[in-house]
Amino acid sequence: MTTIHQRIQEILNHEAQAILNIPQNNAYEKAIELIYEQVHQKKGKLIASGMGKAGQIANNIATTFSSTGTPSVFLHPSDAQHGDLGVIQPDDVLLLVSNSGKTREILELFQLSHHLHAGLPVIVLTGQAESPLGELADAVLSTGNPSEVCPLGLTPTTSTTAMTVIGDTLVVLMMERIRFSPEEYAKRHHGGYLGQKSRYLK
Repeated sequence: MTTIHQRIQEILNHEAQAILNIPQNNAYEKAIELIYEQVHQKKGKLIASGMGKAGQIANNIATTFSSTGTPSVFLHPSDAQHGDLGVIQPDDVLLLVSNSGKTREILELFQLSHHLHAGLPVIVLTGQAESPLGELADAVLSTGNPSEVCPLGLTPTTSTTAMTVIGDTLVVLMMERIRFSPEEYAKRHHGGYLGQKSRYLK
């Protein structure tokens, strides 16, 4: 009989292996260059979007980018259809997160944003590179479509772990690309432990 400690180890192993299996390709370089050009050269911003759990990941990616020198916002796809689409400007870049690559609201957001600003560059983070959303993207970052550790195989668990790691990878690569310093970090973190810690880093 499997003990709870053995089961915990099985779950951790499953999640860890999914991370190790994330495909590595030149899409990362393409994504970083798109973000750098739009945000750091043209002075636009990164706009991340997703529905449900994927939306929570997109929100986390946006806030982490903003705190590390790359201005970003989260746009809820449903709110976009009720006026919030106006936050998008011509020099922005979209980061659309959808595990299936066929989330209706995200596909609609793509169409609406391109009707507003034709040619807006798009990065897609998905489990299905060969999907309707993937086919529309300038750069597709694939999770490798890992099986969910959820015992039903349904709840977004392992897929969101992989999405989070890919988001972290993009953030770190961009920090290195722009040579983000502790001094710049401190400017964006006036209060709290991290703000205090950053002021002691040289």
